[in-house]
Amino acid sequence: MDKPSQGDSAKVLSTLMAAYQAGDEGAFEGLYEELAGPVQSFLRSLTRNESRADDLLQETFFHVHRARQTYDPSRSARAWVYAIAHNVFLMSCRSEKRRGRHEELAEDELPDVPVPPEVESLATRDAVRKALARLSIDRREAVILHHVQGLSFQEVGAVLGITAMAAKLRSHRAMGELREFLEEGGRR
Repeated sequence: MDKPSQGDSAKVLSTLMAAYQAGDEGAFEGLYEELAGPVQSFLRSLTRNESRADDLLQETFFHVHRARQTYDPSRSARAWVYAIAHNVFLMSCRSEKRRGRHEELAEDELPDVPVPPEVESLATRDAVRKALARLSIDRREAVILHHVQGLSFQEVGAVLGITAMAAKLRSHRAMGELREFLEEGGRR
């Protein structure tokens, strides 16, 4: 069976959100089934910690449940859920900062990060994973949301609270940094 197109997926998510807003609790299961894997991958790429990503995924869907009536059906449901995940991640970072918790992972403990197709031919998966980890969080988010998760720049902008043009610029600059990091690593 063919994988549904992004447009078909958007319609499915929009239909599920409308049903969920109308009180269909089963629609939440459909939303979770459709989005949990990609959102967890996104959070894992940001946190570089599987356990923390799992916790943030649960927190994200808790917020989806609590905020379901605020969803605007004229907007992308996928971008709305990713925006919630993004905000949950930021709240977690602020909370950890206030508590003075600063965990640093050893390089060999970094989880496998999906490799954007644009850089696959430039280096090994491990090198790309390490290069992505070196990006600032805002640039890493833009790359992962667009090049790995497949969101449009308009959706990326909605998730990050910036314009589509700013999202495109962040992603472009991040890809340039990735290339530099990968070239730098090849000269060592």
